[in-house]
Amino acid sequence: MTVLRICFIGDSVTLGTGDAACRGWPSYLSALEMDRGHDVSCYNLGVRAETSLDLEKRWRAEAAPRLPDHVAGKLVFMVGLNDCADFNGTGTRVDPALSLETAKTMVAEAAGWKPTLWIGPTPVRKQPPMIAPGEGIRFTFDRARTAALNDAYRAAAADIGVPFLDLHAPLAEDAGWNADMEAGDGVHPTQAGHQRLAEVIADWTAWRDWF
Repeated sequence: MTVLRICFIGDSVTLGTGDAACRGWPSYLSALEMDRGHDVSCYNLGVRAETSLDLEKRWRAEAAPRLPDHVAGKLVFMVGLNDCADFNGTGTRVDPALSLETAKTMVAEAAGWKPTLWIGPTPVRKQPPMIAPGEGIRFTFDRARTAALNDAYRAAAADIGVPFLDLHAPLAEDAGWNADMEAGDGVHPTQAGHQRLAEVIADWTAWRDWF
């Protein structure tokens, strides 16, 4: 049996938005390992609408009390989706070059502290979806922008030696995932989509190596 405390750091997809059971893929993923006989403490540190710049400001302060030195602590990052969103027609919320620099620096710092995995952003609906979280605020997402940032993240992960899971390329061509995007708001997976993410990540070699 492996005993781990894992902090999952990300945005609304990590949080579990779209899941009718209010759990999200980190919970389903951890439960799969519990079913295999492992002891996993799952800390979901997802916050809706956050960009890489937001995550960079808070991740260490939130992870540190949950992963003291005397425990086997791990970190999983999923970042970038909100960086690619257009804000009220004025352009992306974070410039791609800044997003890449911020995410790379953040994950490299994390990997220097605890074992770390980096998961790329998930593809949104083919027809660009729009989320309006408050009056006068419109976030419009685009699959091509997300794919480009995902590719840049993958190369950056290789540069710093952190395992990277590319979810974008395989899911973008997956009929089940595209149907799930159509069934929801076009950005966030439904409960079935979150469970699907958990199953895919559970089979990832870098994840399995932790157990």
